[in-house]
Amino acid sequence: MKKFSKIVSVLAALAIAALCCGCGSNTPDTKSDTTDSKASMTVTEGKLIMATNAEFPPYEYKEGDKIVGIDAEVAKLIADKLNLELEIADVDFDSIIPGVQSGKYDMGMAGMTVTDERKEKVNFSDSYATGVQVVIVKEDSDIKTTADLNGKKIGAQQGTTGYIYASDTVENGGFGEENVTGYQNGALAVEALKGGKIDCVIIDNEPAKAYVAANEGLKILDTEYVTEDYAICFAKSNTELQTKVNDALKELIADGSVKKVVDTYIKAD
Repeated sequence: MKKFSKIVSVLAALAIAALCCGCGSNTPDTKSDTTDSKASMTVTEGKLIMATNAEFPPYEYKEGDKIVGIDAEVAKLIADKLNLELEIADVDFDSIIPGVQSGKYDMGMAGMTVTDERKEKVNFSDSYATGVQVVIVKEDSDIKTTADLNGKKIGAQQGTTGYIYASDTVENGGFGEENVTGYQNGALAVEALKGGKIDCVIIDNEPAKAYVAANEGLKILDTEYVTEDYAICFAKSNTELQTKVNDALKELIADGSVKKVVDTYIKAD
């Protein structure tokens, strides 16, 4: 009897130990998975922080203190799909990708073109809009087509594809870095053109139309410089957010929501 009681006690102790071990191993794993998922999704739980440069109408610009435009509205639609609160950070264009890489911002959305060089640093969503780079000149300029840009003083916003393409070597289709001046934004480049410091400005067609409408004596060449696709950039380590944003974007494109936003800001000629 004494021996049987001892066996029962040992078995009971082993059962309790196994139960405790099971509880102990499951709880931390579940908690860890949830924490890791939230940490990799967005910088701040419940928010979607988008970096942009609000100097690029109609994609992003300011009305008073508020940032508006195509990118701002499409980003809001995406945030709503993901049940997140959108927060927009207005920064220099050149600092968008480094900020996304470092985890300061969740994504970058600023009329940003997908290029091989940028793809080495960040991941991109599907394209949500098409941009056309054009050339602004004075109305009395001797520049008639893009072929006349060789040897001219060219202005473009720093970090944009207009600047990157134009400042490349002649062998690669550019005009040489020594012939291109980079400006913090398109407005400063246009002011330099008006002041005679440069001969032309290479910039996206939509902001180009806005600048020409606001400044007498300027025009856009009929010849397009280059056509490109715009997309949203993400840190290479944050594929979870990239996938979820891309899924939301596909739905918004399919149901016509993105087109409705674009059509609000860009009227057919």
